[in-house]
Amino acid sequence: MFAGHFGLAAAVKAMEPQVPLWALMASTQLMDIVFIPLLLSGVESLEPIGDGGYGKTIIHADYTHSLVGALLISAIACFIAWRIWNMRSAIVIGSLTFSHWLIDLVVHRSDMPFFPGNWGDLPLLGFRLWQFPVISAAAEIVLVLIGAILYFRSVIARAKKTEKTEKKSKAIKQAYGIGSLMAFFLVLSFVTDYLGL
Repeated sequence: MFAGHFGLAAAVKAMEPQVPLWALMASTQLMDIVFIPLLLSGVESLEPIGDGGYGKTIIHADYTHSLVGALLISAIACFIAWRIWNMRSAIVIGSLTFSHWLIDLVVHRSDMPFFPGNWGDLPLLGFRLWQFPVISAAAEIVLVLIGAILYFRSVIARAKKTEKTEKKSKAIKQAYGIGSLMAFFLVLSFVTDYLGL
Protein backbone atom coordinates (compact mmCIF):
# COMPACT_ATOMS: atom_id res chain seq x y z
CA MET A 1 0.00 0.00 0.00
CA PHE A 2 3.01 2.31 -0.28
CA ALA A 3 1.54 4.02 -3.35
CA GLY A 4 -1.55 4.82 -1.29
CA HIS A 5 0.64 6.49 1.33
CA PHE A 6 2.22 8.62 -1.40
CA GLY A 7 -1.25 9.50 -2.72
CA LEU A 8 -2.10 10.89 0.70
CA ALA A 9 1.15 12.91 0.69
CA ALA A 10 0.20 14.45 -2.67
CA ALA A 11 -3.27 15.33 -1.37
CA VAL A 12 -1.76 17.03 1.69
CA LYS A 13 0.72 18.91 -0.54
CA ALA A 14 -2.25 20.37 -2.42
CA MET A 15 -3.52 21.86 0.86
CA GLU A 16 -0.14 22.69 2.41
CA PRO A 17 2.04 24.02 -0.43
CA GLN A 18 4.70 25.44 1.92
CA VAL A 19 5.78 21.98 3.13
CA PRO A 20 8.19 20.32 0.65
CA LEU A 21 6.71 17.35 -1.18
CA TRP A 22 9.79 15.22 -0.43
CA ALA A 23 9.22 15.75 3.30
CA LEU A 24 5.56 14.80 3.01
CA MET A 25 6.35 11.67 1.02
CA ALA A 26 9.15 10.67 3.41
CA SER A 27 6.90 11.21 6.43
CA THR A 28 4.23 8.87 5.02
CA GLN A 29 6.90 6.15 4.78
CA LEU A 30 8.87 6.96 7.94
CA MET A 31 7.56 3.95 9.87
CA ASP A 32 8.67 1.64 7.05
CA ILE A 33 12.01 3.48 6.77
CA VAL A 34 12.65 2.77 10.47
CA PHE A 35 11.36 -0.80 9.93
CA ILE A 36 14.07 -1.62 7.32
CA PRO A 37 17.14 -1.66 9.64
CA LEU A 38 15.12 -3.53 12.28
CA LEU A 39 14.11 -6.07 9.62
CA LEU A 40 17.71 -6.47 8.42
CA SER A 41 18.94 -6.91 11.99
CA GLY A 42 16.25 -9.52 12.77
CA VAL A 43 14.51 -7.42 15.44
CA GLU A 44 11.39 -7.28 13.24
CA SER A 45 10.44 -9.77 10.53
CA LEU A 46 8.13 -10.79 7.69
CA GLU A 47 6.34 -14.14 7.68
CA PRO A 48 4.94 -15.12 4.25
CA ILE A 49 1.66 -17.01 4.24
CA GLY A 50 0.31 -18.76 1.19
CA ASP A 51 2.09 -17.51 -1.93
CA GLY A 52 3.75 -14.62 -0.09
CA GLY A 53 3.62 -11.08 -1.39
CA TYR A 54 2.96 -8.00 0.71
CA GLY A 55 -0.73 -8.65 1.19
CA LYS A 56 -0.01 -12.28 2.01
CA THR A 57 2.49 -11.62 4.77
CA ILE A 58 2.29 -11.36 8.52
CA ILE A 59 4.44 -8.38 9.42
CA HIS A 60 6.10 -8.73 12.81
CA ALA A 61 6.88 -5.02 13.20
CA ASP A 62 6.29 -5.06 16.92
CA TYR A 63 8.20 -1.83 17.50
CA THR A 64 7.75 0.40 14.46
CA HIS A 65 4.12 -0.54 13.80
CA SER A 66 2.90 -0.73 17.36
CA LEU A 67 0.48 2.04 18.31
CA VAL A 68 2.89 3.51 20.85
CA GLY A 69 5.86 3.09 18.49
CA ALA A 70 3.97 4.89 15.71
CA LEU A 71 3.07 7.73 18.08
CA LEU A 72 6.72 8.02 19.14
CA ILE A 73 8.02 8.06 15.54
CA SER A 74 5.36 10.66 14.68
CA ALA A 75 6.33 12.83 17.67
CA ILE A 76 10.01 12.70 16.68
CA ALA A 77 9.14 13.62 13.08
CA CYS A 78 6.96 16.47 14.37
CA PHE A 79 9.79 17.78 16.56
CA ILE A 80 12.35 17.66 13.73
CA ALA A 81 9.95 19.42 11.33
CA TRP A 82 9.28 22.11 13.95
CA ARG A 83 13.03 22.72 14.30
CA ILE A 84 13.45 22.94 10.50
CA TRP A 85 10.27 24.79 9.49
CA ASN A 86 7.48 25.92 11.83
CA MET A 87 4.79 24.52 14.12
CA ARG A 88 2.13 24.26 11.39
CA SER A 89 4.47 22.25 9.16
CA ALA A 90 5.47 20.14 12.17
CA ILE A 91 1.85 19.23 12.89
CA VAL A 92 1.32 18.34 9.23
CA ILE A 93 4.46 16.14 9.18
CA GLY A 94 3.62 14.47 12.50
CA SER A 95 0.03 13.81 11.45
CA LEU A 96 1.06 12.46 8.07
CA THR A 97 3.62 10.19 9.72
CA PHE A 98 0.92 8.76 11.98
CA SER A 99 -1.44 8.37 8.99
CA HIS A 100 0.78 5.47 7.92
CA TRP A 101 -0.28 3.54 11.02
CA LEU A 102 -3.96 4.35 10.40
CA ILE A 103 -3.83 3.16 6.79
CA ASP A 104 -1.91 0.05 7.83
CA LEU A 105 -4.53 -0.62 10.52
CA VAL A 106 -7.14 -0.91 7.76
CA VAL A 107 -5.13 -3.17 5.43
CA HIS A 108 -2.93 -5.28 7.72
CA ARG A 109 -3.84 -8.67 9.02
CA SER A 110 -4.00 -8.73 12.82
CA ASP A 111 -0.27 -8.15 13.32
CA MET A 112 -0.06 -4.64 14.84
CA PRO A 113 0.44 -4.49 18.62
CA PHE A 114 -0.54 -1.72 21.02
CA PHE A 115 2.85 -1.55 22.73
CA PRO A 116 6.40 -1.97 21.42
CA GLY A 117 7.53 -5.58 21.52
CA ASN A 118 3.89 -6.56 22.03
CA TRP A 119 4.39 -5.85 25.73
CA GLY A 120 1.44 -7.08 27.75
CA ASP A 121 0.53 -9.60 25.03
CA LEU A 122 -2.67 -7.68 24.17
CA PRO A 123 -4.75 -8.61 21.09
CA LEU A 124 -3.10 -7.58 17.83
CA LEU A 125 -4.77 -5.01 15.57
CA GLY A 126 -5.58 -5.02 11.86
CA PHE A 127 -8.83 -4.94 9.87
CA ARG A 128 -7.45 -7.34 7.21
CA LEU A 129 -8.41 -5.52 4.01
CA TRP A 130 -5.49 -7.30 2.32
CA GLN A 131 -7.56 -10.49 2.47
CA PHE A 132 -9.67 -8.92 -0.29
CA PRO A 133 -7.13 -8.06 -3.03
CA VAL A 134 -9.61 -6.42 -5.41
CA ILE A 135 -11.01 -4.13 -2.71
CA SER A 136 -7.59 -3.23 -1.31
CA ALA A 137 -6.26 -2.53 -4.83
CA ALA A 138 -9.28 -0.33 -5.54
CA ALA A 139 -8.75 1.57 -2.27
CA GLU A 140 -5.11 2.17 -3.14
CA ILE A 141 -5.99 3.34 -6.65
CA VAL A 142 -8.56 5.75 -5.22
CA LEU A 143 -6.02 7.18 -2.74
CA VAL A 144 -3.45 7.69 -5.50
CA LEU A 145 -5.94 9.22 -7.93
CA ILE A 146 -7.37 11.63 -5.37
CA GLY A 147 -3.89 12.68 -4.30
CA ALA A 148 -2.65 13.11 -7.87
CA ILE A 149 -5.73 15.07 -8.97
CA LEU A 150 -5.68 17.39 -5.95
CA TYR A 151 -1.94 17.96 -6.33
CA PHE A 152 -2.19 18.60 -10.08
CA ARG A 153 -5.10 21.03 -9.62
CA SER A 154 -3.26 22.96 -6.89
CA VAL A 155 -0.11 23.27 -9.01
CA ILE A 156 -2.08 24.50 -12.02
CA ALA A 157 -4.00 26.99 -9.83
CA ARG A 158 -0.75 28.35 -8.36
CA ALA A 159 0.84 28.48 -11.82
CA LYS A 160 -2.05 30.58 -13.15
CA LYS A 161 -1.45 33.15 -10.41
CA THR A 162 2.14 33.76 -11.43
CA GLU A 163 3.06 36.21 -14.18
CA LYS A 164 6.26 34.53 -15.29
CA THR A 165 5.91 32.07 -18.16
CA GLU A 166 8.96 30.01 -17.15
CA LYS A 167 7.55 29.56 -13.64
CA LYS A 168 4.23 28.37 -15.07
CA SER A 169 6.01 25.95 -17.38
CA LYS A 170 8.18 24.63 -14.53
CA ALA A 171 5.16 24.15 -12.25
CA ILE A 172 3.23 22.26 -14.92
CA LYS A 173 6.26 20.04 -15.66
CA GLN A 174 6.56 19.31 -11.92
CA ALA A 175 2.88 18.37 -11.76
CA TYR A 176 3.27 15.96 -14.68
CA GLY A 177 6.47 14.59 -13.13
CA ILE A 178 4.75 13.89 -9.82
CA GLY A 179 1.78 12.37 -11.67
CA SER A 180 4.16 10.06 -13.54
CA LEU A 181 5.92 9.14 -10.29
CA MET A 182 2.58 8.34 -8.65
CA ALA A 183 1.60 6.16 -11.62
CA PHE A 184 4.94 4.34 -11.39
CA PHE A 185 4.47 3.67 -7.65
CA LEU A 186 0.93 2.47 -8.28
CA VAL A 187 2.10 -0.01 -10.92
CA LEU A 188 5.01 -1.11 -8.71
CA SER A 189 2.66 -1.54 -5.75
CA PHE A 190 0.24 -3.56 -7.87
CA VAL A 191 3.01 -5.81 -9.18
CA THR A 192 4.52 -6.45 -5.74
CA ASP A 193 1.35 -6.55 -3.65
CA TYR A 194 -1.21 -8.20 -5.84
CA LEU A 195 0.76 -10.27 -8.32
CA GLY A 196 3.26 -11.41 -5.68
CA LEU A 197 6.28 -10.65 -7.88
